[in-house]
Amino acid sequence: QVQVVESGGGSVQAGGSLRLSCATSGRPFGNYGIGWFRRAPGKEREFVAAINWRGDSPSYADSVKDRFTISRDNTKHTELSYLQMNSLIPEDTAVYYCAAVRSSAMSISSTFYDYWGRGTQVTVSS
Repeated sequence: QVQVVESGGGSVQAGGSLRLSCATSGRPFGNYGIGWFRRAPGKEREFVAAINWRGDSPSYADSVKDRFTISRDNTKHTELSYLQMNSLIPEDTAVYYCAAVRSSAMSISSTFYDYWGRGTQVTVSS
């Protein structure tokens, strides 16, 4: 059983920053690709950022490029991924989801991922 748990959401004013965390743990242990997605009110879920097992060649949606940074810190039993969000704008308001897949690769497609967290709310006020 693989668990994915997000944390770090909250409310912030435009121009502010937040850092989301994603903890992936459970059995069977293995390499995981990580993706972050978000769903804004009344909109479809959309890709935000993704990173492979090695932590190189991250991918970003155009809307967050140069503002958001995805990273990861792999340990023996719990793998952590972070989404640093800077220069936040009201359009970033959404529920943010972390997703994982037992693969060394990553993808911008939500269907690539097998395990999902419950999401964390991010609210940006103007």
